[in-house]
Amino acid sequence: MFTGTILLLGGTGKVAREIAPLLYPTYPVVIASRSGSSSDSAKYTGVKFDWHDESTWDAALSAGPTPVSSVWIVVPGMLEPGPVARKFIGLARQKGAIRFVLLSSSQVEDGGPAMGQIHQYLRELGDKAEAEWAVLRPTWFQENFSDHENHFKSIKEENKIYSATGSGKVPWVSTRDIAAVAHHALTTAEAPNREFLILGGKLYTHKDLAQIFTEVLGREIVYAELSEDELAHRHGKFGMPAQYASILAAMDTIIKHGGEDRLDDTVLTVTGKKPRSFREFVDENKVIWQ
Repeated sequence: MFTGTILLLGGTGKVAREIAPLLYPTYPVVIASRSGSSSDSAKYTGVKFDWHDESTWDAALSAGPTPVSSVWIVVPGMLEPGPVARKFIGLARQKGAIRFVLLSSSQVEDGGPAMGQIHQYLRELGDKAEAEWAVLRPTWFQENFSDHENHFKSIKEENKIYSATGSGKVPWVSTRDIAAVAHHALTTAEAPNREFLILGGKLYTHKDLAQIFTEVLGREIVYAELSEDELAHRHGKFGMPAQYASILAAMDTIIKHGGEDRLDDTVLTVTGKKPRSFREFVDENKVIWQ
């Protein structure tokens, strides 16, 4: 079993908030976020952390009752996070951190843009035996439909699901399943030193999703297909920066052409449990869209 404090960057985010209860009380947990709060101060230490404010880094690495041994890395909202992430990882290693687990994406390869650069850096550290590492590459989150305003509002208020994916399929995965794999990567005695492609157990088109919502909610939900440009414009209406909106919309086009049409058994192999199905997710959270 791995020992030491575990630092969760983006600690109030969709995945980290599922990881923390899996770690407690076996490990001291530091929840690092821009607010500095934690969901339960009796269980977790909350600390302010901002990638753009290096003065917060040392405090996050020193906030636990024991030195940080493992770090969960999430770098949101940056198109080029590589340089700042490398600098933070360097500081963390100086402070004694041994293992780094990065949340990336199924669409971003080792050495690719954005998270792909951090992926490559961690692998190179591992190749030199200078750090232990893992990179989680989940597909699209089921929770996007409950947590993202543009999704849950369109379902609740318009009875529509918007995307530019056409008949492309996605193996939607739950943050619970991602968190279970993350728990393994952060705590397993043997260094993972690998990537984990994390997919759900079934492929769905957006039309399939609309049918599931229809059956669970008891009213008709329809799939409204947009062009890539129309989707980028829609993202912008919800406050997303134009460049990021365009990148996100382009990912729908990748899906449209089969970029996410695949399955694997990572969740079952690592956790011993089958991934949560999309229908189970909708059924458990149906009050959100009613």
